[in-house]
Amino acid sequence: MYISTTQLQRLKRVQRLLDHLQPTADPEVVCVPDTKEPNDTVIIFTGSFNPPTIAHLALLKQGSRYAETQREPVHLYAAFSKRTVDKESVERPLLLDRVILLQDILRRRLPQAGILLFNRGLYVEQAQAIRHSFPRVKRILFLMGFDKIEQIFDPRYYKDRDASLAALFNLAELLVVPRGNDGEEALNKLLQQPQNQRFARYVRSQPFDASYRDISATLVREQAAGYLHDITHEVRRFMLGTRAYAQPVKRVDGSEVDIYNERIKYLSQLLGPVS
Repeated sequence: MYISTTQLQRLKRVQRLLDHLQPTADPEVVCVPDTKEPNDTVIIFTGSFNPPTIAHLALLKQGSRYAETQREPVHLYAAFSKRTVDKESVERPLLLDRVILLQDILRRRLPQAGILLFNRGLYVEQAQAIRHSFPRVKRILFLMGFDKIEQIFDPRYYKDRDASLAALFNLAELLVVPRGNDGEEALNKLLQQPQNQRFARYVRSQPFDASYRDISATLVREQAAGYLHDITHEVRRFMLGTRAYAQPVKRVDGSEVDIYNERIKYLSQLLGPVS
């Protein structure tokens, strides 16, 4: 379980940021080391990236293509939250490992994209964090799949849905790509509902290659048939090397050892408590 000095320093820098971010504090955002501070117009794709798939990468590339059509400077970011809505129970691999893995992928495949870390999970909270932390940002666009826009308009996530949505759209706009069979028609149907019509002008559909629509990080975690086609070689190497999604290994004496749990213990010895 050797970790080089260089890698250890990267892990330490990211873990310090994660330790700083508290989900119960006011909305806050920080840049992962080597990410340029946001300014002008920003496109942000927030996810759990557990693990990153080629669909995540394709969606970020779609964001990059949209940026190229704009007249003003546009900067692209992937983002994590210490509190991911509807995924709070997902504990492994560590958020620390996922941040480093995504950074490795983007450096090689989409170097213009940076990575942000939020302490809160709702988009309105993330928009507030951006506005507070980076006053040079003029315009915020959140990039997401159709499943996320359904979540945003779902009242069960809010004490006062309309007030929260008004606050969100006062700060940000949404770029939505299809997921599964839910394309532009499904998006239009959602936005035409009476309770949603007032917010429709802040949401715009984006094209997305149909071959990526059904790719699922859940199926990759479960190592379903054909999952290797849905991930990059960086993710394959991570899965093989850490066994983050694998079952415990049986020893000759019949006992079991969880390889990834051993990694967590090792990192904790080097870094202190890890997350």
